[in-house]
Amino acid sequence: MKQMQIARKASFKWLVENSKREQTFIMIKPDGVQRGLIGKIIQRFEKRGFKLSALKVCQPGKAHLEEHYADLSKKGFFPGLIEYMNSGPVCAMVWSGDHSVTIGRKMLGATKPEDSAPGTIRGDFCIDVGRNICHGSDSVESAQKEIKLWFKEGEVTSYKHHSQGWVYE
Repeated sequence: MKQMQIARKASFKWLVENSKREQTFIMIKPDGVQRGLIGKIIQRFEKRGFKLSALKVCQPGKAHLEEHYADLSKKGFFPGLIEYMNSGPVCAMVWSGDHSVTIGRKMLGATKPEDSAPGTIRGDFCIDVGRNICHGSDSVESAQKEIKLWFKEGEVTSYKHHSQGWVYE
């Protein structure tokens, strides 16, 4: 009986350690890059226990941004959004960990900074919705689509982080 419990625990531990954790796409917008907030934002995700799986600073261009924000194309603010997002570099990231999409969104705060709680990224670092510092995937499906759009195959790494045992049971 004891051996079976040990085997079951070992099997479960192997499954947890070797299963792919959820991934989310987080982008620091031009205002966050220009204000030097990349390090502070990365630090918050690392402190939370998430694993950085991909990162690049780039200026993707109008067509790429229009594809990324295609769901907003009918909104009146769309042209201004694309112009603004194309005004400087962005920092595109993939973060891995359990519930990374929902927790990541909570860490970013509400889209409108005035609705963001203190302690969130937007609650601490921004005032205006047009300069709300970051974008985060709103669902696992969106994250998968956004990661494919922003990163080529092989650019998102998969590795066991040294602190995994201190973050997950």
